[in-house]
Parts: sequence; structure tokens; C-alpha cells
Amino acid sequence: MTEGRQILNKTRNFDEAVKHLDRITARTSLDCQKDVICKVEGILKEVKQSGDEALIRFTKEFDGFVPAPLEISTEQTYEAWVQTPKQLQEALKLAKERIEKFHKEQTPKDFIFEGAYGEHLGRRWSPVQKAGIYVPGGRAAYPSTVLMNAIPAIVAGVEELIMVSPANHDGELNRTVLAAAYISGIKKIFRIGGAQAIGALAFGTESIPSVDVISGPGNIYVTLAKKSVYGQVGIDSLAGPSEVLIIADHTADLKQVCSDLLAQAEHDPLAAAILLTTDSDLANQINSEIENQLQEHPRQDICKQSLKDWGIIIICKDLQSCAVLSNRFAPEHLELLIEQPLKFASQIKNAGAIFLGPWSPEAAGDYLAGPNHTLPTSGTARFSSALSVETFMKNTSIINFSQEALINTSDQIIELANSEGLHSHAKSIEIRLSNSSSSD
Repeated sequence: MTEGRQILNKTRNFDEAVKHLDRITARTSLDCQKDVICKVEGILKEVKQSGDEALIRFTKEFDGFVPAPLEISTEQTYEAWVQTPKQLQEALKLAKERIEKFHKEQTPKDFIFEGAYGEHLGRRWSPVQKAGIYVPGGRAAYPSTVLMNAIPAIVAGVEELIMVSPANHDGELNRTVLAAAYISGIKKIFRIGGAQAIGALAFGTESIPSVDVISGPGNIYVTLAKKSVYGQVGIDSLAGPSEVLIIADHTADLKQVCSDLLAQAEHDPLAAAILLTTDSDLANQINSEIENQLQEHPRQDICKQSLKDWGIIIICKDLQSCAVLSNRFAPEHLELLIEQPLKFASQIKNAGAIFLGPWSPEAAGDYLAGPNHTLPTSGTARFSSALSVETFMKNTSIINFSQEALINTSDQIIELANSEGLHSHAKSIEIRLSNSSSSD
């Protein structure tokens, strides 16, 4: 990028802003990835047919080492924890404690009630037996992903957790990732990644058991693999690149706004950092301050690419316009750096997580605030929610009709069954009525 050129473009035009936001939402549309889809389907087919042999072959091809053995031993996991510096251990412990406390509060409850004729109706929750957790590698290590996926599963009561994560060229997993797995209580860890890891969790291999639910973010290959195996197993979501939308007014601090935009941009060249502001002066100072904060930034190139391609400053006439644009975009992370954030939050209908005020940066939510940081992306906050304890549970309806209840509703059941042309449905009620009459 040439010196002096603006990194983030600005607009005041509402219709132009809408087009920019729609373009950002569609930046990684899965339907457009035909070549990748074919590759993923081929990988999944090979894993299903050849099991461990396919995993070893793909890991050598894509990651540059032979995973022999595939599994990380419990001794290695414990050793990673022991070697973790004390301060980092304490940070991991605090994060675990806070995440666990929050998720225990959201655990769903069974219920049962008595109907008008003595029937009992209810719902019972139970955990899945096995869950698979995908922890990405690549540009960075993510121990927070381990905690945010493992803890809800454990709180849900999942019996067995299987973690997969791509290793480096030497076949080693990040020490802090292993330390997070240790304190989370994960016993089975495999050093594989990509679509092949998702296939292993879905279909099972000689070494890796098949699971009931797969959670955790990944690259386009991982996401498309999760999409493909859905139905064979449950999945948490189809996560896209991360995004933040900041709504700022005249009370916002320039340095805070810029650091929060960069905190998102440094994730990935495809990450999106968006600012909606009612303050023209703030908007005009953003690029200069971004340049200042990027000096000697270790991920400077990634930040610049992300902001240039997927960042935008939108100057709005009022906060209501900000709310309209934000709800249309449905951001993964929404920061409200405004005078009355709590009051304004009632206008927000679509967001994965809302961060209120200057003391609630997104980074707090990423690591240890408590709520889950695995959030809906790419506009899916319009209809979906954060990963939760319920991701690893299913509910079963309980229906216990009394004789009185069936007799008193039989005419309506028969009427509805006949309207659908389902003879035996109606007959199953009539037989019971007949038996009831003959026994009187």
C-alpha cells in the first residue's frame, strides 16, 4: 500500500452503505466455491473408505508431516500444562471458571405439566454421547477456542470429547492449546486438520470414533466439510470469517475505536471491520490513527489487507440510521461506543454479541467474559445464536395421555386424521374407544 493512501474508505450515502454491507456479507458465499466443494467431497469420500490411511496420506500432503501416531498422548497434554508459564496458567484457569459459570446458568431444564383431562406433557433434555471439537491452527493458536467449545459440552454432560487440530510441519500442536485441552478435561486429541478431520469425526476411522455433534471454526475446507456431513452428524454452525461492527458517537475515544477495528482485522485477510458513526470528526481521524497503530504491528500486512478489502467507515445522520444498517448486516460482534449504550441496545435486533460501552471491548468476550465467543457470522445472526450448552443436547417430548384425555379429544384427532387421508391414524383412536366401551 502506498504511503498516505487511505486504508478504510468512507461513505455518507445510505444506499451505497447498504451495498457495501451486502458485499461484505457475501464475501465468502459457500455456493460459489465449486472447485473447493469438489475437493472436499473427494477428501470426505477417501476418509470414509480408507480411514486412518487416508488421514495419514492427506496430513502428509497438506501439512507436511506423517502423523504417526495420530493421537496425542495424555502425558504430552499434561506436560504442556506443566510447561505453561504460571501467569498464563492463571489466565486459563480464570477463563475456564468464568465460561463454566456462565454456561451452567444457561443449561435447559426439563418440564412436565398436567393437561385439562389428566394427561401429562413435557420435555426432557439429554446430552449427546460424543462430541468432536475442531480447533484451527494456521496463522495463530486458539486456546480460547478449546475452552469455548469444550466447556459447554462438558456442562451439557457429554460423555466423550474428541479434539482434532492441525499440527505444524514438525507434527507438534501448540503448547497452550494442549494446556487448554488439559484443564478442560479432553482425553482424546488427534493432530489432524482440514476436511479430513471433519470426515474422521463424522464417519469414524480405526483410531478416531465417530461423534454425534461437531463444533468449532475452521477454514473454507472445514466449513464445507461440516456442511456436507450435516445430517450424518449435528454441527454447531457454518462459520465464516470474523467481523466486528462498531457504532460510535461523539463520546467515543479515537484510539479505542481504532484498536478495536484492528483487533478484528488482525484475525484474517477476510475479516471485516466496520465503523458506523454520527461523528464526522471521528471518521476523518480514523485512517491516520490506524496508520499510527499499525507501525511495527506484527500482523500489519494482514490488517491492511482486511481493512482495505472488507473495512468501511459509514457516516450516519443519526443513531437510528446506525441501528437500521447494523440490523441489516447482523454482525457477529457489535460494539456500542456511544453515550447511552444500554438504552440504545433495545434497537438492536440482529447481533451475535453486543458489547456495551468503552469498558467492554470485544477482546474481553473473546477470552473470558463468560458468554460463548463462537457466534453467528455472515448475516446469520438474523436467525441463529451463539454456541451453547444446547448445541450438545437434544430434547425429547413426553406424552402421557389418560383414558379420559383420549376420549375427550378423540373426535378432533379422528377429524384431523381423516382430513389428511390417514385411515389408520383415525382407526388407532377408534379401536381404543371401542375397547374402552366394551370394558365398561
